[in-house]
Amino acid sequence: MKLDAILWDYDGTIVNSVPKNIDITKRILSIVAPHLSGDNLPQCLQSEAAYHQVNHAAKNWQELYVKYYGMTEAEMLQAGTMWAEHQLTNTTPVTLFEGMKDTVKRLSDIPHGICSQNAAMNIKGVLSQAKVDTYFKAVIGYDDVSTGGQKPSPEGGVKCLERLFGKPDGKVIMYVGDHEADVKFARNLQLELGQHSTVISVAAAYSGALPDTWQTQPDFVIRSPFELTAICEPYL
Repeated sequence: MKLDAILWDYDGTIVNSVPKNIDITKRILSIVAPHLSGDNLPQCLQSEAAYHQVNHAAKNWQELYVKYYGMTEAEMLQAGTMWAEHQLTNTTPVTLFEGMKDTVKRLSDIPHGICSQNAAMNIKGVLSQAKVDTYFKAVIGYDDVSTGGQKPSPEGGVKCLERLFGKPDGKVIMYVGDHEADVKFARNLQLELGQHSTVISVAAAYSGALPDTWQTQPDFVIRSPFELTAICEPYL
């Protein structure tokens, strides 16, 4: 099989966005749920290590907000509507993981795409600033798919492949992500594309994920972006 494209998650996979995400969350909490700010700030928002732990434990952002931050469902829904605005206006620096730029450069003969629950405009800005934007031919953010089509729904993956190829049929795709939901996304994308396509799931463990504990297992685990090159070699 020859690899046709590499699709990526963004937060926790391409970039370490934890400092920015924590700052955004704290600001939103101060507006939507002030009883969870200041001295009552949830423990999991008081350090990057604590945030990593709950972020990888939660099934999705809704569970993260309710189960781990202690928000009500109404507060969670209101917070969700504010996230995009704060992502675009927050100036906390976001950096690529070590080895990411070299890895996509080494694999630049393969088209790269991004399927994320971050805002596409925000992602493109960071990629441009890091001078890696030319490697990513398609960027699908949460605002490019329907509310019910967020990961692990395959909707974003299909749209990303359509931007890359027009028709996504009969392709060999690799998807790299740091959450169990990303593995489920890859499996759902496989089901959506059908038997003539192949979707290979790669778990990125370098941002704190513990793939060994997941019920849905990936095909490969990498503990550094550099390791992806070796995985791709048989498919080149």
